[in-house]
Amino acid sequence: MAKSRGENGPRSPGPAGSLAGTRESLAPGPDAASAADELSSLGSDSEANGFAERRTDKFGFLVGAQGDPGALEEVPLEVLRQRESKWLDMLNSWDKWMAKKHKKIRLRCQKGIPPSLRGRAWQYLSGGKVKLQQNPGKFDELDLSPGDPKWLDVIERDLHRQFPFHEMFVSRGGHGQQDLFRVLKAYTLYRPEEGYCQAQAPVAAVLLMHMPAEQAFWCLVQICEKYLPGYYSEKLEAIQLDGEILFSLLHKVSPVAYKHLNKQKIDPILYMTEWFMCAFSRTLPWSSVLRVWDMFFCEGVKILFRVGLVLLKHTLGSSEKLKTCQGQYETMERLRSLNPKIMQETFLVQEVIELPVTEKQIEREHLIQLRKWKDTRGELQYQSPPRLHGAKAISEAEPAPRKALEPSPSIRLPPGTQLLGPSTKSRQQKQAEKALKEKAKPQTGQQQPYPSEGSSPGTSTDPAPKAAQGSEHTDTKDSPHLSKESLTSQESEDTYL
Repeated sequence: MAKSRGENGPRSPGPAGSLAGTRESLAPGPDAASAADELSSLGSDSEANGFAERRTDKFGFLVGAQGDPGALEEVPLEVLRQRESKWLDMLNSWDKWMAKKHKKIRLRCQKGIPPSLRGRAWQYLSGGKVKLQQNPGKFDELDLSPGDPKWLDVIERDLHRQFPFHEMFVSRGGHGQQDLFRVLKAYTLYRPEEGYCQAQAPVAAVLLMHMPAEQAFWCLVQICEKYLPGYYSEKLEAIQLDGEILFSLLHKVSPVAYKHLNKQKIDPILYMTEWFMCAFSRTLPWSSVLRVWDMFFCEGVKILFRVGLVLLKHTLGSSEKLKTCQGQYETMERLRSLNPKIMQETFLVQEVIELPVTEKQIEREHLIQLRKWKDTRGELQYQSPPRLHGAKAISEAEPAPRKALEPSPSIRLPPGTQLLGPSTKSRQQKQAEKALKEKAKPQTGQQQPYPSEGSSPGTSTDPAPKAAQGSEHTDTKDSPHLSKESLTSQESEDTYL
């Protein structure tokens, strides 16, 4: 898939499993274009334009528009509710889980993120939520900017090609296409040195199916800069380099498939470009796409390598499978029409999880292929930032901003109550003590009254001393600053902080 400079763009999605690797093959066919135009010519809302009677599946695609998607794996409702509860607990304490229980997050992503929380989870996993917090108002600023005319026309011509049979993008000029235009235009302003690449459109469209435009923009930024840096640059050097890495890893995973592709001289760029640049969103059945994206956001680019290796292994990995694809043309046709069984959600996800390809192996191969590149082609023209392998690495590189902690009072006073300082209290105590002494002194020429019945000798019947003593006791011991309860609360607060 080449950098978008003209009218060519990604094909309208065909039957599940269709794929292509060259720019020419990505141009929309006449049938797909006419079908998309017919669906998109009516307006912005499917219900307002006569689509109310057209049924959609649970993913929002018009039923029958993309052929038979195969049997979908239905999670029992009780299990789904339990997973939702667990994910809500994780999302509400995300920093703690990411720091101490990342393996648990990974396992839950492998099981599949609940649909109701998928968009929110992708934002947390990718670091898109942190980027949004770090850049308040930035998307609105980019959205209101006019944009570069050389990109605006190309983006607009690509809009109707992105999932034209999804209810969100079915109408030309509808809210889905408008948001897609906003996100892609904002990225060309955010990274003018990169501009726009056709493969970004389906990626942004998938994000918009799960979150608003601003959140989708920041997730797209993270994919382009952290997960797949350099993939969408003009020369596409990063994707070519990863193609060589994929081919080298294939030698270890499936020697039979490796030898066949090498014998037929089929360059990796011919079959893996759309796979990786679109994160398999235009290749796999939709249920499998979502499961792959769940793991991709958590574990990084190694998931794309694993999916590609599984597809190659189960398509070309045995002499029996190679009987029907002896030549280059037959091999490419087989890769364009993958067997639905190997793309089925349960089978594919299990194979991807079990395939022993790690970040270290990918980085080792990256260094090897980089040296070969320099020996044969010279230095890379585009210096992309280092790739981060998944949510854990991104979280450590870009920690979430934390608000400054403010002390909370352990004793709350009624509104309007003035808290007296210690110096004021000392003066009041002195005045109270002086008043007590004055009252205790007998008046000159007066006789002390006899004690009342029930009082002990030497005890005054005047209640003032007791009241004063009580006041003194309250001032010194029950003060909000000096009470034992207050100190205990403050100690517990310090311990918590």
